[in-house]
Amino acid sequence: MRIMAIADEESAYLWDHFDKSKLEGIDLIISCGDLNPHYLSFLTTFSSAPVLYVHGNHDEKYDEIAPEGCICIDDDIFVFNGIRILGLGGSMRYRPGSYQYTEQEMRRRVRRLRWKLLYHRGFDILVTHAPAYQLNDGRDLPHQGFKSFITLMDKYHPRFFLHGHVHMSYGRQHKRYDKYQDTHVINAYERYVFDYEAGSEAMLGESSFYGV
Repeated sequence: MRIMAIADEESAYLWDHFDKSKLEGIDLIISCGDLNPHYLSFLTTFSSAPVLYVHGNHDEKYDEIAPEGCICIDDDIFVFNGIRILGLGGSMRYRPGSYQYTEQEMRRRVRRLRWKLLYHRGFDILVTHAPAYQLNDGRDLPHQGFKSFITLMDKYHPRFFLHGHVHMSYGRQHKRYDKYQDTHVINAYERYVFDYEAGSEAMLGESSFYGV
């Protein structure tokens, strides 16, 4: 199954210079937050793939204009073709506003998921906006990651961890790809396409849609 992960910056390749063939072969689109809701609606209009999303720290506008035809998976486990996808949007709290959380608040969100985690026997893909603590995050509070995500990976060993928030354009040498134990970690900034192969090792794509 081919998945396109997106976050933080709308892709001119897809939005400004759109050709429907660019989405051919994509089975699932996952937004890790901080994207224009009209952009997500645009993708679901021109693709047969479901569009899932979590909120970024700048997504308060979604409260007024929700992405049409898309599925919010925040604080939920969504199952697609047998793949269990857990969503936990938002960033570390650094100012008043929605979709920002202290570490304690994020831990409470995770605890509220315990029955869903038990029912689904864990999850295969963790989708967040913020990164995990000290795993390609920033040391400034707004871009610091959550320890709760490390705890989730330690316990459930998901195949993939998708996040955004730390832009590749920041010049901080953030990695596009990393690995934490058995989990492939992908920074979804702009767009990244990869293959999820059940029962086998992941086949990773390129940050610019397989080199395009």
